[in-house]
Amino acid sequence: MNKKIKTEAVEHLFDAILCLQSKEECYSFFEDLCTVNELLSLSQRFEVAAMLRRHRTYLDIAEKTGASTATISRVNRSLNYGNDGYELIFNRLGEEKKDS
Repeated sequence: MNKKIKTEAVEHLFDAILCLQSKEECYSFFEDLCTVNELLSLSQRFEVAAMLRRHRTYLDIAEKTGASTATISRVNRSLNYGNDGYELIFNRLGEEKKDS
């Protein structure tokens, strides 16, 4: 875990997120918390990660998501050398690694 982000404020934010009980609550909270562009950027990175796990090419990912190659590279680095946060979520969502 990155010690730079482990602050009291981040802990408070994560506690708040863990209180959410439905997609509707998530929409309400995240629409208040984030700008539209911030939320779209987060969701784009998550889609990029899903596509990278399915071994899609950078070109295919860029065309389908609109993500830059720099963003795709950053997400790829997190998938390969990060804290396995993406992997944890994909496993819980039941998303398999496969070509599709």
